[in-house]
Amino acid sequence: MSTPSAPSARLDVELRPGRPPLLPADAVRGMAWDEFRAALRHLVVEHGAVLVRGFGLANPGDVEGVFRGLADGLMAEREAFAARTVYADGIYSSSTWPAAQQMCMHHELSYAHEFPGLMLFACLVAPSSGGTTGVADSPGVLEALPPGLVDRFEREGWQLVRSYNAEIGASVADSFGTDDRGSVEAYCRANAIEFAWQPDGGLWTRQHRRAVVRHPVTGRRCWFNQIAFLNEWTMEPEVREYLIDVYGADGLPFTTRFGNGDPIDRDVVDLLTGTYEQHTLREPWQAGDLLLVDNIRTAHGRDPYDGPREILVGLGDPMRAGDLR
Repeated sequence: MSTPSAPSARLDVELRPGRPPLLPADAVRGMAWDEFRAALRHLVVEHGAVLVRGFGLANPGDVEGVFRGLADGLMAEREAFAARTVYADGIYSSSTWPAAQQMCMHHELSYAHEFPGLMLFACLVAPSSGGTTGVADSPGVLEALPPGLVDRFEREGWQLVRSYNAEIGASVADSFGTDDRGSVEAYCRANAIEFAWQPDGGLWTRQHRRAVVRHPVTGRRCWFNQIAFLNEWTMEPEVREYLIDVYGADGLPFTTRFGNGDPIDRDVVDLLTGTYEQHTLREPWQAGDLLLVDNIRTAHGRDPYDGPREILVGLGDPMRAGDLR
């Protein structure tokens, strides 16, 4: 993520308890694009996230133009945990996830060697209720967690263990952009992912990642991972039980572990999700809204919802794990 230059015009955002910073689009009417871009990206660095209300995004073409103009490049998603619709290069639907289920707070692709420094969201169709994209300040979450737990994760890191098959979760092709074994193996080797092909043709992987990093611009320590979201205890209980019955404890589509391989108990996952909830800011979507999120400083999630919901997503400012301290 690059450091934006100081904007020539200061934008005043609405700061309200329990809600993310909000910038009315009328406040930027008539502003030159370069000036608007610099000012908006400055707000993201300052606050971690900003929602532009009434921006007027009405179709995927509008969204693509704005995303490309605001981001320092868009990246293709690899190692997806759920399928998405591709609208254009680097422009996706939100992840396919049951509408009635909570999507736990997480930092996008924080388990991958390449991940976005900036997340961009655009609302084309707002749900009739729920479906907010909540945001949570990562340094605040880190400071609120028990020091002993943080020390362990900071010392050991964490593991993500996945099992791919043709029946549940993201397929090999969904995650790696190909089902060619040679290409998948080359990707895994290049990205420090252990792998093993299973007798039924499925793929098992394990990767070891850091749980705490320093922000590349501010230097602040950030809780940057998907330990809670991709853990088996965040699944619906009946879904988890069914999957274990059918595939066994080692055949779940995904789960997370401590860095030394120890299982993570449910009480730890509940503690993490509860701490996120205490730091989560929410604003209901309106059609035309634009949301920018610093993916390292700020976690995001999705609430259950009713009615149609169409949110487009851009993975901006590609970064490599080696860029972070």
